[in-house]
Amino acid sequence: MSFKKKIIAALVAAILMTLVHAATRPKVAAAARTASSEAEARGAITQAFERLRAGDYGALYDALPSASQRRVSRERFVSALQRTRERVELDRMDVATVRVAGDLAMVDTVVYGRVLRPVVGEGKIVSRQYLVREGGRWRVTTGDSSTVRPLLMTNPQFARRFPPIEPRVYLKRDGRWIDLSALAPKGGARR
Repeated sequence: MSFKKKIIAALVAAILMTLVHAATRPKVAAAARTASSEAEARGAITQAFERLRAGDYGALYDALPSASQRRVSRERFVSALQRTRERVELDRMDVATVRVAGDLAMVDTVVYGRVLRPVVGEGKIVSRQYLVREGGRWRVTTGDSSTVRPLLMTNPQFARRFPPIEPRVYLKRDGRWIDLSALAPKGGARR
């Protein structure tokens, strides 16, 4: 190959590499942003769980979205969580899936703990949590439908991709997880 042909081949290769790099850079940058957002959402849900486990309910209230804070006062929120502390002792949380779409995130979690009343035993709750980014921070919605429903109604595409699921409550008996949710009365009846 002549010197001229070698230079032309090198230029063509350099141009192709530049085009390939330019074409993949937005995809790589978008993937990096998504991974970063997912890591931030995972961190927010983990921090919220640690606050819950430590009994730092005031700080947990501060991590709620403004819509949730308008629905319930700090005093009522803290009081309700303090009452659960005598019935459940939290141990750890596993994060199964994190998905981010814009300023919304979905996190599937499994929370493990110990039930202290009305029966004593090892328990777990499998649930889907939603987060919303407000003021540059991820805020964790509460698990009640009065908070989640409006969020999903105003974001139908997100809701179709990540529909709400009912939390599943399990109690360990004889080495097996018993699904207590399946034993609950149909129609949402409560005691």
